[in-house]
Amino acid sequence: MVPAIQVEHVVKRYGQLQALADVSLEVTQGEFFGLLGPNGAGKTTLISILAGLNIATSGRARVMDFDVVERYREARRSLGVVPQELVFDPFFTVRETLAFQSGYFGIRDNRAWIDELLHHLDLSEKAETNMRQLSGGMKRRVLVAQALVHKPPVIVLDEPTAGVDVELRHALWQFIRRLNQDGHTIVLTTHYLEEAEALCGRIAMLKQGEIVADDTTQNLLKRISGCCVKLKLVPHALPAALKPLLAQESETGFRLALRAYDEVEQVMAALREAGVKVQEMEVLPPDLEDVFVKIMNR
Repeated sequence: MVPAIQVEHVVKRYGQLQALADVSLEVTQGEFFGLLGPNGAGKTTLISILAGLNIATSGRARVMDFDVVERYREARRSLGVVPQELVFDPFFTVRETLAFQSGYFGIRDNRAWIDELLHHLDLSEKAETNMRQLSGGMKRRVLVAQALVHKPPVIVLDEPTAGVDVELRHALWQFIRRLNQDGHTIVLTTHYLEEAEALCGRIAMLKQGEIVADDTTQNLLKRISGCCVKLKLVPHALPAALKPLLAQESETGFRLALRAYDEVEQVMAALREAGVKVQEMEVLPPDLEDVFVKIMNR
């Protein structure tokens, strides 16, 4: 079986800026694959190369064994991309948008599949609505439908749930899971790491244009032992003695990474000594966020 996606030593430069540095990875057919990294890591650049929107400075990329440059027609027919940006034609209705997208791939009568997409993405009632009149969440659904309208074997989701309400997020993932179970290969980029942990069987992490991790989700989680402690403190200040344990800080609290559960008592003792009151506390096993932070801080 040929790989769904094959990237070999891909380099991409914009003048003096190197966006991708010798990136190689392979995605097996039927995988639910996560591509993670901070902003500017090169994720969207790599997706653009796969989609034919950008050309690599060097190296090769294939989709379903079709070279994205030499056999670009077959490669693009094999790929459906849900872009990060809300890009749409303001002059068409939802149904017209999907019909035109079908035409780009030479599909003359695609009404049955379009109706099914509209149903599963809860767009049936908006089918005759102009794209300009849709909310941001509804436009996001149409972008998903556009990516799927030609039934590609490989689907790339670039931040598909950014700015999307919880109800749509759950409906979207239910539909995408079904597509994956039906044999579609899914590649996901997201900043919602709990989504990646729940959905992806394998994950690659990009940092400054380089692959810094590529393993199954379970193996990545095994890289961190111990536990995590989430704290909401009054006042909102972490004692100096605990700062070496800090994994993440937000407006709502602190996340500490501990090597073992018995270190929780040491944390409590440091808080008592500093006169800091614990408003909320939660002890959790390590998750993908902890792995991500550890790898990115290496």
